[in-house]
Amino acid sequence: MSKRILFVLMTLFLVVALAAGCGGGETKDTANEGGEKVLRHNHGEEPESIDPALNTTVDGGSIVIACFEGLTTLDENDQPVAGVAESWDVNEDKTLYTFHLRKDAKWSDGQPVTANDFNYAWKRALHPDTAAEYAYQLFYIKNAPEYNEGAANAEDLGIKVVDEYTLEVELSAPTPYFLALTTFPTLFPVRQDIVEANSEQWALNPETYIGNGPFKLVEWQSKDHMKFVPNEHYWDRDRVKLDAVVKTFIAEASTMLAGYEAGEIDVIDSVPLNEIDNLKQTGEFQMITQLGTYYYCFNVTRPPFDDPKVRKAFALAIDREDITTKVRKSGVPATAFVAPGVPDTAAGKDFREVGGEYFSIKAQPEEAKRLLAEAGYPDGQGLPDVAFNFNNSEEHQIIAEAALEMWKQNLGIENVAINNQEWAVFINTRQNGDFQIARHGWLGDYNDPMTFLDLFTTGNGNNDAQWSNNDFDALIDKARLATDESERMATLHEAEKIIMEEAIMIPILHYTENTMIKPYVKGLVKSMLGFTYYDRADIVK
Repeated sequence: MSKRILFVLMTLFLVVALAAGCGGGETKDTANEGGEKVLRHNHGEEPESIDPALNTTVDGGSIVIACFEGLTTLDENDQPVAGVAESWDVNEDKTLYTFHLRKDAKWSDGQPVTANDFNYAWKRALHPDTAAEYAYQLFYIKNAPEYNEGAANAEDLGIKVVDEYTLEVELSAPTPYFLALTTFPTLFPVRQDIVEANSEQWALNPETYIGNGPFKLVEWQSKDHMKFVPNEHYWDRDRVKLDAVVKTFIAEASTMLAGYEAGEIDVIDSVPLNEIDNLKQTGEFQMITQLGTYYYCFNVTRPPFDDPKVRKAFALAIDREDITTKVRKSGVPATAFVAPGVPDTAAGKDFREVGGEYFSIKAQPEEAKRLLAEAGYPDGQGLPDVAFNFNNSEEHQIIAEAALEMWKQNLGIENVAINNQEWAVFINTRQNGDFQIARHGWLGDYNDPMTFLDLFTTGNGNNDAQWSNNDFDALIDKARLATDESERMATLHEAEKIIMEEAIMIPILHYTENTMIKPYVKGLVKSMLGFTYYDRADIVK
């Protein structure tokens, strides 16, 4: 404990500097100073984008959710409820949705939110020039994939503005989770006049970052913090109790914890792994189960990982139990990609339970060595140099070092170099396929196996593995168009089997978020999908 206290003292000057940058100046607890309720949340590194169409991260998504609202929103139990749409009708075969927008929904500059704002935003996200990696979340709409590929016109899309407050959406097939999709940032409305007048810069300036959500962005000091205050025009303004939210950008878990313990931060979403046992005793540590998988992604087009045997050898050499119990001290060993907690067809059945395991929780060094030898690299001899990329984080580095030791001990491989990159650089590296193996993580966008599986379709913006398989693509298309739920789930199980047998990734663990929340913070909603909702949060002392 004494070493920890010493570290806090040594890093306190960093926290003081951060407080000054956020308009603070004291190292004492100021969460309710002067009668104002200011929630200070450190959510990690600064997001690459907070444009609803272009954001691809959970960190950025929480910002988008604070400032924008979709047709529906998630409640405290991650169920879709009325948002901008106060009601909706669905036809008998569940392919036609008619959304009725509330007339008191307003943008943060006071203008009304209309059906055309959704029409514009959805077509913008789908347009090939936008290059939205999440465009496929709209592919359930009639002719959306064709429009995204340039093979259909905008008027062919199943999106119809009936009047200012009525939006009609025609789907290609029944989609059980379509309402959940409308809670996702990619499907949020944006203002055509704002976007077109400011081009890509509109989402970089608080003055032009006009949203329709419970908060609005008023201050952005790059690499330091963002500040949000309530949107006075939000239709449910009385629900918002906070006077402000300040989101700080500290990457290192040890520095986050120092700020938290010094009273400068109220919520942190990561803690030093070696402190977990101590922090559990404080009563403020929470281990929140998330619908997600932490994994290592191969670029299957680059040697030596263009060989499935090499990929599988690396995967079999990982001891998932040791990583979760001894290294991270949290999480559930991942033996496949789709996380536990996703329902299967039969009531009470879990997709992961039905699908079973594809990898053991313990390393299998003998089988791993056999496959590596079959690939032409006995005991790792002759294997090309390997670079392993991960983003700037103490946790990722510790896990990576454990994995490197397992590859060394179980495969005889010592020529793996690690590249630690800043978040924005790392995201670009991964998305551009400029890597051999990289840390990755996926949190479900909605509670269905499709949210895990469809990202590996050919050309998908989130398919960082650069993998392509015609049989897999056909199964995903079949599942999207299935009208029978049992058939749909069986098809998705087939699809998961292909990606696991191809070993295009190494599943490591299923996520838990290791967070610290001050006792006076009430009503903060942390979704199992990874997003944080501030609209019901309060500070009560």
